[in-house]
Amino acid sequence: MKILADQNMPLVDAFFAPLGEIERFDGRALTPEMVKDADVLLTRSVTQVNANLLAQNTSLKFVGTATIGVDHIDQDYLAERQVPFASAPGCNAVAVAEYVLSAVFALAQEQHFSLFDKTIAIVGVGNIGQCLADKLGAIGVKTLLVDPPRQARGDMGDWHSLETALAEADIITFHVPLVKDGEHCTYHLLDKQRIDALAEGKILINASRGDVIDNQALLARQQAEDDLCLVLDVWENEPDILEELLPYVELATAHIAGHTLEGKGRGTLMLYQALCQHLNIEPSSDLTQHLPTPSLTQLTLSESWSKEELGALVHLIYDVRRDDAILRAQLHSHGFDLLRKTYPVRRELSTLTLSGNNPYLSALAAFGFSI
Repeated sequence: MKILADQNMPLVDAFFAPLGEIERFDGRALTPEMVKDADVLLTRSVTQVNANLLAQNTSLKFVGTATIGVDHIDQDYLAERQVPFASAPGCNAVAVAEYVLSAVFALAQEQHFSLFDKTIAIVGVGNIGQCLADKLGAIGVKTLLVDPPRQARGDMGDWHSLETALAEADIITFHVPLVKDGEHCTYHLLDKQRIDALAEGKILINASRGDVIDNQALLARQQAEDDLCLVLDVWENEPDILEELLPYVELATAHIAGHTLEGKGRGTLMLYQALCQHLNIEPSSDLTQHLPTPSLTQLTLSESWSKEELGALVHLIYDVRRDDAILRAQLHSHGFDLLRKTYPVRRELSTLTLSGNNPYLSALAAFGFSI
């Protein structure tokens, strides 16, 4: 069985080698000729999987994307060809939530505010948004939840409109899928009209899809006022991002919010499990046996440790300012895609086990650390 896998997927050999011959590819350079003999295709979000890509292939038995988003996959076409498809919902939820937390704690440090005095609006409460809401709730930060599709379905929750969130929240973070039409369209969800109406000082975070925010309108607002605080991990027209916007962005990264070793590994694991199920075989490998021991594993908190020191604790594991510096220093010499491909190893908060006689330990466990 010939297995084609994106070169940026980790642990592919560890999981898939027993199932067939593995060949890696550049996600943006995949051609119909390269795919024509594949039995299994494993992609990430930069590859458009559609009739054009698969035109020469007659042997395909399975397609998987190691991402939560599926807007790059023509699922109707795969269904017509009766090709099973799997994605990895929730695989990087923890990673993206921790990216946002690292960013807001960095801003709190640099702008001299306490996160515990702020209200955070979470726009899109799927796996990632819910994970972030749970972490913020564990430490007592007020959140406003915005998810019109869930609200329309009648899901339980204290839901708010986007207009309310934009007006009342200090920080607005986006975690929606890219939907280009229909009642719940998210393309340019934050459009020129909404951008122009924002009060000065708002903090905007986008770690979902670049097209959710009109980047040109954002640039125009910043060139005129320069009064919004921006954290952008995703950009319109990646990899050819709007570089003119960079000087107006407080924290800028190369679409790496979900790129923890654990998050990427979970995506590969989920596709492996899905393929095993399709082949009716028992999975013989698990994630924990393939992950290296992190450099920092144990920390003891004294009784006097307080939640105001939480930002420093988070940054022991991951400080987003490293990735901001990498993008600004290396974008021209390396390019956007190479920055993603060569992204340094990053671990999750759960790799650090906390101990000590501190009354806040249970909250820290709910926040994501191991206890």
